[in-house]
Amino acid sequence: MDSCTTLKGFRHEAYACFLRSADALWNAVDALISTPQATSFPELSQSLWFERKWPSLYKAFVRGRIDEGRLRSIFVRYLKPPKPGNWVWIGIDASSIARAEAGTSADRTAQHVPNLPECKKPVTFGWQFSTVVALPSVPSSWTYILDQRRVDSQTTAIEVAYEQLASLVPQLGAKAIVLLDRGYDATWLWCRCSGLQAGVLGRLKSNRCLYREAPPPTGKRGAPRKDGDKLQPKDTSTHRHPDGVFSGTDAKGRPVQVTFWKHMHVKAARWLQLTVIRVVRPHASNKERDPRSSWFVWIGDQEADVVQIALGYVLRFGQEHGYRFDKQALLWEQARLRTPEQFERWSQVVAIAHNQLVLARGLVQPQLRPWENRERQPTPQQIRRGMDKLLRTLGTPACAPQPRGKSKGRQKGERVKKAERFAVIRKRPKLPHLVPS
Repeated sequence: MDSCTTLKGFRHEAYACFLRSADALWNAVDALISTPQATSFPELSQSLWFERKWPSLYKAFVRGRIDEGRLRSIFVRYLKPPKPGNWVWIGIDASSIARAEAGTSADRTAQHVPNLPECKKPVTFGWQFSTVVALPSVPSSWTYILDQRRVDSQTTAIEVAYEQLASLVPQLGAKAIVLLDRGYDATWLWCRCSGLQAGVLGRLKSNRCLYREAPPPTGKRGAPRKDGDKLQPKDTSTHRHPDGVFSGTDAKGRPVQVTFWKHMHVKAARWLQLTVIRVVRPHASNKERDPRSSWFVWIGDQEADVVQIALGYVLRFGQEHGYRFDKQALLWEQARLRTPEQFERWSQVVAIAHNQLVLARGLVQPQLRPWENRERQPTPQQIRRGMDKLLRTLGTPACAPQPRGKSKGRQKGERVKKAERFAVIRKRPKLPHLVPS
C-alpha cells in the first residue's frame, strides 16, 4: 500500500470516529494541519478548509462526540511497522495544560511546572494528559501518537499509564520496549508492567534502594536473610561487584561506559527480577538535564542485551520534541475550552493532525524559510506548510455546510445564568495496594 492510499484510509477511518458534529470537527482537523500561520484557536476558523463561521468552531467541541476507543485502534493499525528483528520503542509521559485562572473549569488539579525559573513554588493549576507515542529512530519531533488520555483528579498518571500500555501492547504485533522517565519510578507500576509482553526501561531516582539475591542460609539461629547486598545510586560504596561492564561509543561516536547488575529486586516485591544499569557519559555537562551518570532499571528478559537497550534510552527525548511541536505549532494548549470533556476532544483532534503529518512526510515537499538549514531532515512544521496543496488532491471526507438561515436568538426575557465556579482539587490520590502480577 503506497503512502497516499495509507493517508486517505487514515483520514476516512478517523472521520468515522466522529459521532456528532463530525463535519465541523473534521474541518477543524484540516484547518489545523494546513494553516501554519494561525497563532490562536479561533484563527483556525479563517482557514479555507473551515467552511463554517467561527462560532461553529466552539460549538463543535461543545456538542461533538468522538469514539476514542475506536480512534486508538486506528492509530495503532496505521503505525509503520519496524524492520524485521527491530523493536518498537514506546515513550510515555504526562504533560500539563495550565488553566490557573479558569475558575469555571472543573476538575483542575495542582501541576508541577519544572520549566519555570527558580522559585519557591513552581506550581500551576490545570489539567494533565498522559500520552503514549511511538518514538522515531533518531530523537526528533517525528513522534507518532498512539493514545492520549486525561488524568482526572481521582487517579494518578502512573495508573493511567498502565491502563494505556495494557490496552496498546497486545495490539502492536511486534516486540516493544517502553521508556519511562524518572517520574514513573514506582514499584506498583513495575509489578504491573512485568505481566505485559513488552520490556520496560525506566530512569531510577538516586535514593532508590535495590538488593541482590539473598545468600544461602548459614545454619545459625534465627531467620535466614531475605535480601542480599544493597545497591543505591547515590551511595558509591554499594556499587561493588557488577555483573558486566561495557566501554565503547554511542550512536554519535562519543565515549560511554555501561555497568549493570542482574537479578536485583526491591523489598516490596522480591519476586520481581530486575536489572540495574548505570550509564556514564564523560562528555556530558553534568547539569540537571545533562547528567554525567544516569541510572536505569530493566524489566523484561534478563538475558537481553542490556547495553544496547540502555543506549537506546536517548530516543525517549523525542517525546519532549513532540510535545513542543504540539503546544507551539498545533496550538494544543492555546484552546480556551471550558470543560475538561471539550478539551479532551480538542486533544484528540491535535493527535489526528499530528499523525497525519507523520503519514504525509513522503508526500509533501517541505517548505523552508530562507534561514532554515536545507541539509537537515525536514521538520513536521516544514511539512505542514505544504499540506494545503496535498489536501486539494486528497479532498475532505466532511460534507459541505448547509446554511439554515438566521438564528432566532434568545427568547425575550430569557436570562443567562452565571457560569458555575469550581475550586482547585489539591488532594493527591494514592496508588492502589501492591498486588503481585
